Amino acid sequence: MSISTKRSKAGLYLAGILAVTGSFSGCSVFSQATSVFSQTEKDPTEGWSANKIYVTAKEALNGGDYERAITLYEALEARYPLGRFAQQAQLEKAYAYYKYDESDSALDEIDRFLRMNPSSKDADYALYLRGLVNFNRGSSIVDKVFPRSIADLDTVRQKESFQDFSHLLTRHPDSKYAPDARDRIQHLRNSLAAAEVNVANYYMMRGAWLAAFNRAEYAIKHYQGSPGVVDALEIKIRAAHKLGKADLAADSLRVLEANFPQRAAALKLK
Repeated sequence: MSISTKRSKAGLYLAGILAVTGSFSGCSVFSQATSVFSQTEKDPTEGWSANKIYVTAKEALNGGDYERAITLYEALEARYPLGRFAQQAQLEKAYAYYKYDESDSALDEIDRFLRMNPSSKDADYALYLRGLVNFNRGSSIVDKVFPRSIADLDTVRQKESFQDFSHLLTRHPDSKYAPDARDRIQHLRNSLAAAEVNVANYYMMRGAWLAAFNRAEYAIKHYQGSPGVVDALEIKIRAAHKLGKADLAADSLRVLEANFPQRAAALKLK
């Protein structure tokens, strides 16, 4: 993904680079960090030790200068690919990409780290960071000004985040990131169930009874424990009734009565 579309915070920096190097169609400017130095001016990190580059990159990261941090991490990896800072630099660069709103680049770095270091002590953090990237992905500047329910956003990314956090809990149940991952999974479960219910209700309004039944059934099966399951049960009952499947409607009604008697009593079938 080209970084030339970045917001104004990087505009002047990128304009200077692009003026010298031309178009990087389809590529990240950061991946060209070493060649940019060699084509435009003396590499300011020339002669630096791996430790100095890493410490300077870390300072930039902690200071919120994600653009500079990424460039320095790129230089560190290019110059000292087998050094003791390589693994940590790769993860910190992924985090910098995440904070810089470069989600694709962040995910690429995380996936590369997990491929190269499957038994790393930081594998739990990599999975957690992957979940965070997908969890916060898909919202635009408009959503930050006028927040929407996460159930209205891209459910593909929500499902990916759900899987990322689930993998973290399965593989590293004692990780220090596990408690937050559990909270986010519950939030995602509720939101994904709500999204399925929204779709099922749409199908009901359109008279697509079978499609509504299937979406409601999916929500019930995959998102147990979420408030949306109650709505999904009602939709399933009404859809089954419209389809002439009295036995299916009766089975689901018994489940609703056993768990949510007030909702069952209020349900009226026509």
